[in-house]
Parts: sequence; structure tokens; C-alpha cells
Amino acid sequence: MKHAQAEIIREYGPFPGADAVHGVTFDGRHVWFASGDKLHAFDPETGEIVRTIDVAGNAGTAFDGKHLFQIAADRIQKIDLATGRVLCTIPSPGQGGDSGLAWAEGTLWVGQHLGRKIYQIDPETGAILRMIESKRIVTGVTWVDGKLWHGTWEGEESDVRRIDAETGEIMQTLGMPEGTGVSGLESDGAGRFFCGGGSSGKVRVVRQPK
Repeated sequence: MKHAQAEIIREYGPFPGADAVHGVTFDGRHVWFASGDKLHAFDPETGEIVRTIDVAGNAGTAFDGKHLFQIAADRIQKIDLATGRVLCTIPSPGQGGDSGLAWAEGTLWVGQHLGRKIYQIDPETGAILRMIESKRIVTGVTWVDGKLWHGTWEGEESDVRRIDAETGEIMQTLGMPEGTGVSGLESDGAGRFFCGGGSSGKVRVVRQPK
């Protein structure tokens, strides 16, 4: 297993009207994050909020290329990006104990916080397709270049780690600085992780190792 310290290359926030950052995703232009009762989008170049949608969101956020998916307690909402309307909901596997959310391979990947698990589920029905055990509390989840990464946050310790998607074995960790945690997690596919900072109200950019 490789271990290194996370290199934080930029910070955004705190943002007006957003007390916390839960789920985080990237639509190719803007970074979206859930703040409890709203979804906000900001421009990663300027850090300015460019759009807000009134929708409940206390955990993970994902984007499939057309729709946003947002965990709200025991359900996952599918949201039309153009209108902000909730199109449908499916049950979340952790029944309220879910954290991260990612889209990959036509399916949703859901982190289960205290359960220390990651589920792959059917985005239409919520049916569980597979389950991966993690060694730590799971926060955000993201796929990049065919590799599965997730955030952890236990007490004062937090990191971003790559795990084997078949076995759950830890392959690589990036330790966050003391006092900095990871809630939501998303890769932009171009060498950056966007890391939600929970109650700090910040989004931090961590350089993805080559």
C-alpha cells in the first residue's frame, strides 16, 4: 500500500447560505454540493455560486451526464439538471445511513457511513448489485480512470483512499492535514479531487497522484 500526504492546491468557501458541505459532484463545468436543504453549483475558476436548487440533500451527490442524483435520508432523488425538478426517487441501501454517491458503469455507487461498506445499485430500482467492505468509515465515493476512491473521516483523522473494487483491499491513501476532513468526494477526471469539508463549509481541491 502506498501512503502519502494529500496536497491541497485550492480551497473554496465557506459559501453564503450554506452551513455545511455534504455530497460533491462535477458536471464538467461546475462543482455541485449539497448543503442540507439546497444544492449549489459553483464555478471552479472563480469560486462563485452560479446556481442553487431547492432540494433536500444531507449526503452524497452524483452526476450521470444528464441528471443529478442526491441522497436525502433514506432515499436517492433523481433530478433534472435543466429544470431542477425531482423526477423520481429510489430507496437508498443504508436506509438513512448512507454517505457518498458516485456514478460509474451505468450504475450508482453508494457509501455507507458507519457500516463501512460501498454498494453498487441499480439506478432505476435501487436494487443492490454488489457490496464492498471497507476498513474505515466511508464518506464520499468517486471513480476515476477505472479506479475506486473514497473518503474517510474518523475523529480527527481523515484521508482519501483507493481500494480494490473486488476485494476492498486498500491500495493507496492520501492523508488529510490535521483538522481537515473529507465529506463528499469527486474527481474532475483531470488530476483533481474535489473534497467536501463538512461543517467547515469548504470544498478543498486535492491533487490526484499520477
